[in-house]
Amino acid sequence: MDEVERRLTDAGPDGGLPCFRIDGTTPQRARGGRIESFQNHEGSAVFLISLKAGGFGINLTAADYVILLDPWWNPAVEAQAIDRAHRIGRTGHVIAYRLITAGTIEEKMLRLQEHKRGLADSIIRSDAGGLAGLSSEDLEWLFDA
Repeated sequence: MDEVERRLTDAGPDGGLPCFRIDGTTPQRARGGRIESFQNHEGSAVFLISLKAGGFGINLTAADYVILLDPWWNPAVEAQAIDRAHRIGRTGHVIAYRLITAGTIEEKMLRLQEHKRGLADSIIRSDAGGLAGLSSEDLEWLFDA
């Protein structure tokens, strides 16, 4: 996040974009003010939020884009991060991007998420016959992971 913030604020002849930030070092008492400042900011701005620090109690109806830079093992954590911008009072669409570099651990994490999502879907779907659609390797992976 430090590098992204540096590049965004230094970019361009006018000094770049205003950045707001919440991460694991942000004091609890400072979070509300940063959220309010972002929500009320005129013009373009960026809000950098770590997935774990921003997981609860944040509504960003002013956000038009969500860009995930660091995938998480659990796809539900990412979905919850995207949902921060899909709240009551939101008008218009929110576009979410996931930036993944080929050949990295993040790419492997994305594949793991897809695998987990496929397993969950096959268990939940009523037309799949419960666990009948899973191979023995899927079941072994599910209980060993």
